[in-house]
Amino acid sequence: METRRPLRTFAIGIGTAGLLLSGCSAAGSSPSASATGTAAPEGLSSYYTQKLSWRDCGVEGFQCATMKAPKDYDKPDDGDIDLAVSRKKATGPGKRIGSLLVNPGGPGGSAIGYLQGYAALGYPAPVRARYDMVAIDPRGVARSEPVTCLSGKEMDAYTQVDQTPDDEAEVGKLTDAFEKFAAGCEKRSGAILPYVSTVDTARDMDVLRALLGDEKLNYVGASYGTFLGATYADLFPKRAGRLVLDGAMDPSLKAIDMNRDQTAGFEGAFQSFAADCVKQADCPLGTTSTADAAAALKRLFKDLDANPVPTGDDRELGEALATTGVIAAMYDEAAWPQLREALAGAQRSDGSGLLSLADSYYERDPDGKYANLMFANAAVNCLDLPPAFDGPDAVEKALPDFEKASPVFGRGFAWASLNCAYWPTEATGTPHPTEAKGAAPILVVGTTRDPATPYKWSESLADQLSSGTLLTYEGDGHTAYGRGSDCIDTAINTYLLEGTPPKNGKKCT
Repeated sequence: METRRPLRTFAIGIGTAGLLLSGCSAAGSSPSASATGTAAPEGLSSYYTQKLSWRDCGVEGFQCATMKAPKDYDKPDDGDIDLAVSRKKATGPGKRIGSLLVNPGGPGGSAIGYLQGYAALGYPAPVRARYDMVAIDPRGVARSEPVTCLSGKEMDAYTQVDQTPDDEAEVGKLTDAFEKFAAGCEKRSGAILPYVSTVDTARDMDVLRALLGDEKLNYVGASYGTFLGATYADLFPKRAGRLVLDGAMDPSLKAIDMNRDQTAGFEGAFQSFAADCVKQADCPLGTTSTADAAAALKRLFKDLDANPVPTGDDRELGEALATTGVIAAMYDEAAWPQLREALAGAQRSDGSGLLSLADSYYERDPDGKYANLMFANAAVNCLDLPPAFDGPDAVEKALPDFEKASPVFGRGFAWASLNCAYWPTEATGTPHPTEAKGAAPILVVGTTRDPATPYKWSESLADQLSSGTLLTYEGDGHTAYGRGSDCIDTAINTYLLEGTPPKNGKKCT
């Protein structure tokens, strides 16, 4: 599994990648950059003044377009990249505020899939009434010249490689898998790999802002989408409008620190699951204590490592896929009953339940085809930060710290963090505090028991941003907006509709 950057919320990241852009017909154009009152950066006028030709998507209520951006912003004459855009216009009543760009995270999550499958239908009605809901698939993702690395069969093999190696031979198999993955990305997508950084995507967002006719960018980003939004604000502070950063990342962290923090986050989420599980009569990990539940899960992983179990298709469930299945269910407490059932099944030598959870995490469909989520995830992560480790010896030295952070998941998370050591493109980003000096108030939302983006990251980002305001959800799961807290939703809605953030430090349950 990829642990460099958190993926997306489990509840809304599943089942949105199959929407196609089809049945196109002409439906209007976009204003020029001059209409927004902001000048195009030097050398980029042709991009900021292009016309978006909106067309029917084949999905009721949505329009789609293709936006051009320079492949290399430092050398805009070296060619273009085509980026897919979609929108659902404001429904009314009330005066239209502008466009609201959304991103579900990843990196690698399809923003258009999120828009069409959830945001433009499930965000609170007053928000949808007054904003055009808009998404752009980031470069290298889904509909925007996607990064490709492995075939479906190759990806099946990759996801089953043991990520808790017990000897040198197993370490060799794991590093071979990382090398093959990286080589596949270079072979199939080498031309785009140097140009899919978060900074590149943030600059694409500013081009889109201008083409939509907005003087400022209004935005809701979840998980990795918070890093993207914070990067935008840092690059274009005067153009940052109402920005909601939900489930925040900390841009100041090195990769190894980020990975270790996330390891602890998933341990905390498991502890919450275990505390609930042992109260249930059907808990497959026992009904005594969380410590016993953790021990039972570790025994199950060890048993599956030695003796994988059938799943009902041509893949067996070993430790690697079982761990991924458990991790997937940590994103949302609504998945806990499903996880209990899946764990009970694995104990009966039926691996189908945990395999289904793992497939949802990897966005694998029943036909064995994978969305490009994990390919783009690695491509962006390995470009944004130098690798956490430079080789197996460095992982071995760090294992005690990772296992301290999570006795259940630490070993696997440490070894998974080795993937970028073999990446063919050198990192262009570095850890740094993000201040966005001069930006309007930015709302940072943190969940106290968030597994993928630990709460302290939200605290840190809100503190780094010169205009950051922290809103806290005291609860479980990944991200907070639209997850059942009226307090959270009211505070965010008020900010989006009126521009007034809640008092810094406000807490909700």
